[in-house]
Amino acid sequence: MRLLTRLLAPKSVAHAHCDLPCGVYDPAQAMIEAQSVKAIAEKYAANEDPAFRARAILIKEQRSELVKHHLWVLWTDYFKPPHFEKYPQLHTLFNEATKLAGAGGTKGSVDVETADKLLAKIEEISKIFWETKQS
Repeated sequence: MRLLTRLLAPKSVAHAHCDLPCGVYDPAQAMIEAQSVKAIAEKYAANEDPAFRARAILIKEQRSELVKHHLWVLWTDYFKPPHFEKYPQLHTLFNEATKLAGAGGTKGSVDVETADKLLAKIEEISKIFWETKQS
């Protein structure tokens, strides 16, 4: 059994700071979905048709979920301990942003102001993200 274990053991160990080669992470994905959420909230407010409003809510909820997904990927896969040390506000920013995209935020309401707050949080995250790409 030891021989088999030695034969199957990795010959070398690779270390990477992300799941794939750099360049695949970008807060723009979350930003685009959040902009869509805001646009839907604006269209919802401007339209009284119940069928339109029902579809708008469904799509807005899906887009809000995508915002959370893209933020979580950045939070858990891109940003690493050195980033959190240099930018101690990152955990709070991500927590606030994902909550703004969740049931207590844009997923659960059609409030344009909430969508604006979400966009502002994503912009803060994006600024830090691009600063980390420069170093």
